[in-house]
Amino acid sequence: MHHHHGRLRTVGLLAFLFAMVLMVGAIVAYSVQSPAVLFIFAGIGLFSVAYSYWNSDKIAIRAMKAYPVSREQAPALYEMVEELAHRAQSPVPRIFVSPQPTPNAFATGRDPERGVVCYTEGILNLLTPRELRAVTGHELMHIYNRDILISSVAAAVAGFLTTITQFFILFGGARGRGGGNPLALVGGLLAVILMPLAASLIRSAISRTREYDADADGAELSGDPLALASALDKLQNGISRVPLKEDPKHDAHAHMMIANPFGPRARQMFSTHPPMDDRIARLKEMAGQR
Repeated sequence: MHHHHGRLRTVGLLAFLFAMVLMVGAIVAYSVQSPAVLFIFAGIGLFSVAYSYWNSDKIAIRAMKAYPVSREQAPALYEMVEELAHRAQSPVPRIFVSPQPTPNAFATGRDPERGVVCYTEGILNLLTPRELRAVTGHELMHIYNRDILISSVAAAVAGFLTTITQFFILFGGARGRGGGNPLALVGGLLAVILMPLAASLIRSAISRTREYDADADGAELSGDPLALASALDKLQNGISRVPLKEDPKHDAHAHMMIANPFGPRARQMFSTHPPMDDRIARLKEMAGQR
């Protein structure tokens, strides 16, 4: 759509994340005195990005145990998704439903032609048709803005940073204790401590930026920002009552959902979602400007 400042901020954060990778890689390569190490781990990092992006829909759907629904099973849902997709002049995504009782929804798929919108049974039982339509607009804009690529890259690069710093602990630290440059060892240890922390913060910042943009773009697509604000308020309360069970397979895909699936117990510093009250306030302000 037209929220250029959010996109520029995302590009800047991604660039900074990649710069951190180069910095940590250079420290590790210098410490072990082998530039080849950097290229090996860079290859692993690129493979992780490609795999997570190419298979994002399959991985997320499997993690949520979602199943496809046909037009005969959910005619109103199909009509709603198709109406918004045609309004955006974009491809119609496939529709899946997860048996999870926690109310939530997410979009995935490596490009708009292969997009997927998945609703939990909890959200289908909680929201009104008007609110569900607004949520669908939000999820469609994640697909059309190609946020799946951005989030896949951010997640994979952050994971790569953690891996390469762990490699430094195993090999660089051992060389340092054997008589290497003590300044390089100290710098490497600081990188081990600080870089994964910074990577997690940057990844969270990227996810929050994309959520704000999807709220604004989705509200514009549906033409009903107040309905999205109402839906977010209901989701916040609904998830507090029935949060998603925390485990690694759910943690990896929490950033894709419209609301933090783990409820208020989730750590705020590393939260991949902006504060719900702030999102609701922005949507109400948007409605007042229409």
